[in-house]
Amino acid sequence: MYLEELVDTILLEDIEVEYKSRLNREDVLGWLKTIGGFSNAQGGRFYIGVEDKTNKLIGFDRKEADNERNYFNNMVNDHIVPRPQMSISFLSYKIKEKERFVICIKVAESKIKPVICKYKGIPSIFMRRDGFTNGASYEEIIEMSIKSKNTQYDIQFSETQYDPEDFKVLHSFYARNNSGKELPEKALRSMGFFDEQGHLANGAILFSDSYHGEKTAVQCSMFSGFSKGSDRIVTVNRFYGNVIDSIHFILEFVEQRMNHSMIKKEGYRKNIDSFPARALFEAIINAVAHRDYYLDGTQIQVDLFKDRLEISSPGSFFQGEQLSKTYDLSSIISKRRNELIAAVLVMCNVMEAAGTGFDKIVLEYRDVNKKHRPYIFSSSNHFTIVLPDLTYLDGVENGSTPRLSFIPVENGTKYDQKVLEFCYYRAHKISEIAEYLGVSDSTYFRKNVIENLEKQNYLHSSKLGRAKYFRTNQEMVRIE
Repeated sequence: MYLEELVDTILLEDIEVEYKSRLNREDVLGWLKTIGGFSNAQGGRFYIGVEDKTNKLIGFDRKEADNERNYFNNMVNDHIVPRPQMSISFLSYKIKEKERFVICIKVAESKIKPVICKYKGIPSIFMRRDGFTNGASYEEIIEMSIKSKNTQYDIQFSETQYDPEDFKVLHSFYARNNSGKELPEKALRSMGFFDEQGHLANGAILFSDSYHGEKTAVQCSMFSGFSKGSDRIVTVNRFYGNVIDSIHFILEFVEQRMNHSMIKKEGYRKNIDSFPARALFEAIINAVAHRDYYLDGTQIQVDLFKDRLEISSPGSFFQGEQLSKTYDLSSIISKRRNELIAAVLVMCNVMEAAGTGFDKIVLEYRDVNKKHRPYIFSSSNHFTIVLPDLTYLDGVENGSTPRLSFIPVENGTKYDQKVLEFCYYRAHKISEIAEYLGVSDSTYFRKNVIENLEKQNYLHSSKLGRAKYFRTNQEMVRIE
């Protein structure tokens, strides 16, 4: 039995999830540092009673689970300062009618940083990154200290002096979007663009003509197919420059490469672009305005696929929850991460103070079918908006399944590939597999497809109650 069958979601050991079958009494720091790393990063979930790599449930009986929880609490209280914000729960399941438990510890991002692990008299600061926990760098420790004060990056003042001659691009951008009006310097001063001594705010520096640093880095890529892993990269362009030039760079990259088509209406023909102009512009502005500028070494990632455009911005929702794939864009309340940058964009008339950018994207796609609806998702380290290509008639391909390669199945069928891809990350019932494929849950399907894959060891099965779940044997396949 697998953990996914208890929590009903895809779980991979990554920046925010860690598994242990048991707490190692001989190497306490080996797992304590994960808790400290989660606290110093964006939080995470720590499961005890789950086999590493496979997600198989090992579990505890009731007494064992209680003892393991108490031991965990004692070690955290003794060795981690300040104590992380955590909630501990037990996930129950049955094996041969015997009740078993998995311990789930949800660790929140600490409001006070850095969180320190002190073991055998030696203090250490750890950071969680991409499925691993390591010692925090000097830059990360400084960044944690600043962020724990809830101070936004863009409103902090620098030592750089304001020079009006270094903001010609900003003045031109303002005039172009405000009927030729001149940008008043008084407006800049009043919004905190620079202080009384003429020191520029960090966010103001990013608008200067001379800025070519990594804070505004952009990478735009075009792929020949539907995914990064298995399709050829047609082109990759990178850009370093001020905020406004970054916006123009992304816009120009997409406009030059997107498709154009035409559909017949009653009595006339209508031209169609891959992406509605207003929706595209709003998505770009959103990525720039809400980017986490604390995160060095990151970039806005723009990926153009055969069926869609993905625009990913560093940083998750500011002071908000992470989101799985969500189509209801209008219900999302976006909180500003960068007050000054957003204020400048509002002043330039390319962003609304009310934060209605998502509504405009929805409006531009109002007449499309289900497969062409825009959607968003976020993780602990990025936020992505997806615009479907309106000239690609089949709509967005299912992006939650990997592309697999494997030795052909003996007595195989045309469904084998999709079944194995669908069940790769998560176990599914036969009825769910049939619905995904768009076929009936028939005796033929069960025997000739599912049972044959299980017989050939391409699928593993387990039971939860009366239902039987199937998951791909990852040793028999390879992700392309």
